[in-house]
Amino acid sequence: MSALLLRARLPRHSLLYVGLLGACLTAQAQDASTPADESAPRSDATELDAVQVKGERLGLNLNLDASSGALGTKRLLDTPFSVTVVEQEDIEKRGATTLGQVFINDPSVYAAEPSATTAWWGTQIRGIGVTNHYVDGVPMLMEWGGEYPLEAVESVQALKGLGGFMYGFGSPGGIISYRTKRPTADALLSTTLGWRNDSAFSMQVDASDRIDGPDSLGLRVNAVKEGGDAYNGAGIDRTLIALAVEQPIGDNLLWHAEVLREDNTLKHEPIYFYWDSYEGDRLPTPSYDYDNVRVRNSYYKAVTTNATTGLEWRISENWNVDFTVGASQREHYSNKMFGNLLNEGGDYTGSVYNFAGDLRNSVAQALVTGHVETGGIRHDLVFGVSALRTWERWGNDWYWSEDFSGNLYQRQDFLSFHVPDFSWAPFSYDERQQAVFASDTIHFGEQWQAILGARYMDYEQRDRDGNPDVDSRYATSALTPTVAVIYKPVDQVSIYASYVESLESAGRVGFDSEPPYANAGDVLDATISKQYEIGAKYQTGRFGFTTAAFRVERAAQIDQWRGEERWLAQDGLTLYRGFEAIASYGVTDTLDVGLGGLWMDPSLEELSPENAALQGNRPAGSSRRQYVANFEYRPAALRGFSLHGNVRYSGDQYYEDANRVLIPGRTVADLGFQYRTTIGGRTATLTGNVNNLFNRKYWNLDMLGEARNGSLDLRIDW
Repeated sequence: MSALLLRARLPRHSLLYVGLLGACLTAQAQDASTPADESAPRSDATELDAVQVKGERLGLNLNLDASSGALGTKRLLDTPFSVTVVEQEDIEKRGATTLGQVFINDPSVYAAEPSATTAWWGTQIRGIGVTNHYVDGVPMLMEWGGEYPLEAVESVQALKGLGGFMYGFGSPGGIISYRTKRPTADALLSTTLGWRNDSAFSMQVDASDRIDGPDSLGLRVNAVKEGGDAYNGAGIDRTLIALAVEQPIGDNLLWHAEVLREDNTLKHEPIYFYWDSYEGDRLPTPSYDYDNVRVRNSYYKAVTTNATTGLEWRISENWNVDFTVGASQREHYSNKMFGNLLNEGGDYTGSVYNFAGDLRNSVAQALVTGHVETGGIRHDLVFGVSALRTWERWGNDWYWSEDFSGNLYQRQDFLSFHVPDFSWAPFSYDERQQAVFASDTIHFGEQWQAILGARYMDYEQRDRDGNPDVDSRYATSALTPTVAVIYKPVDQVSIYASYVESLESAGRVGFDSEPPYANAGDVLDATISKQYEIGAKYQTGRFGFTTAAFRVERAAQIDQWRGEERWLAQDGLTLYRGFEAIASYGVTDTLDVGLGGLWMDPSLEELSPENAALQGNRPAGSSRRQYVANFEYRPAALRGFSLHGNVRYSGDQYYEDANRVLIPGRTVADLGFQYRTTIGGRTATLTGNVNNLFNRKYWNLDMLGEARNGSLDLRIDW
């Protein structure tokens, strides 16, 4: 669809916004003769205040609790690290479908891929790609090839810099942790009808009940069906079913289980681009004529399965035991298209990429938390053991071939006639981790706290690459500590300093890079990364802020050219030095505003003479600046209505460590509304959002940006 048609269609769809909003206003007007406590969406002043407090959903509510793995559960205000929690209501209010939209108001969390794309390169925290994703404490391999379905989650957390100590192996940037929906205390039944332009429609049912009162078996079911064409021409075909069960056993024991399965096929999405062969001083002018960069019979299918079960045992008032067993699986089936941009005129060569991948995790963990006092000093203790296994198998056929060419400004008519072979080869990757960990949060009176923690990890990567001539087994062990101190002059303020180490798997050199690595299949040594952080947090009344200065040190992986051969090597350090700040303020009872910023100085340091030309360069994909401003307005004259929006600047990024191709920064604005009323005695919530309000044209790191697009959702609580 051409950019002209895109601009023309959105205003026509905007009439739908106006019409549905008018219908809701009319419904409220028809009830005007009834008492205010019956006609208003919120029954009394207390409920109105509760909704107004939700203004903190701008991305900053430091009174929320966050689960921090081996540190246990703490109020955000009392956590000596930077953590952001986004809850279900905020996700729904913004119509979020990607992590980039979930964390739009946190400048330290960045996801480049637009909606209705595969999210090939995943999410960054503080400029570092996230490799650790957890669902109810179970690891999930979500760093590439798709996103976790947000309709099934109660909240999403971004834990910055806590990888190694909190959960074991992981990159030092941070962790994305999902908490799925659990059975509710009261019966729940809601249906949501959704539309996204051009013609994507969805329906969701969220139901929860207790079989025989509040202390009986609880069930919660979420079911979603979505299909149609998105703003960029991609064809959506997605089905989700999620079930959660809780069963109290006596007064102190709770059994729970959660199961989720999503089948997601995305057809003829826009091409992902590489810039390895690009020649030119400037990038081609971006265009949202997506027909020029779509292959009509391409697709990418991801099947996600996740299951957990566990026991929560309250031994006494001060001691609890949680035992969790879980497993996850992600299957990938790719008939995906990639392009290599060549020049400012927009010419590119295109490649078909066929493969199948099956990635699995299983985990068992026991966690003991308790409180004791010794000599007037309080100790919050956490002890745990865990065992984790990750294993992979891949299809028998990998197909990557330069099959077509095109131009950004001309329609692409290529069709792929290669028939993918998705039959499975034997499992080729098997990783085992066993760990024991402990932490002690020591309270010295009301103002001082110290945290001491350590995790001992035993790690093994078994030799299953199928090559009897090469021993690719790798094993190591490490003790990764964390140390922190918190000073609280008053309860609403925390000033902290922390140090944490992370054991990071460098992994095996992949076979699917272009051009291929000469050392493909080699296992690189595990490394230990370090993070130093100092910060302050404050929240009271209408104002809150959190700030942190940090330094992250991790081993660098560098592309080396040895003659005509390309090698992936570990060399030097990648340093990420920066400062982040987020603040929100209730200017009036009806207006909340928020501001956030990330300032970074990332660089490659301590390189060998072979890579001296890269010394001091900025690491690929990292930007020096991220800024965001947001607001929420609830006009007193229109009860139940709120208007929200944000403006975010994302700084420029280099495509590669050589700092040759620079992707320019951009500023994008979003705007939305939410209106709560009653229709036929039922609570109804109408939510609308427009992303990229001014249709700013820009390049992401690896594809065209997200053209202006809208969504509309109507939820009815029965």
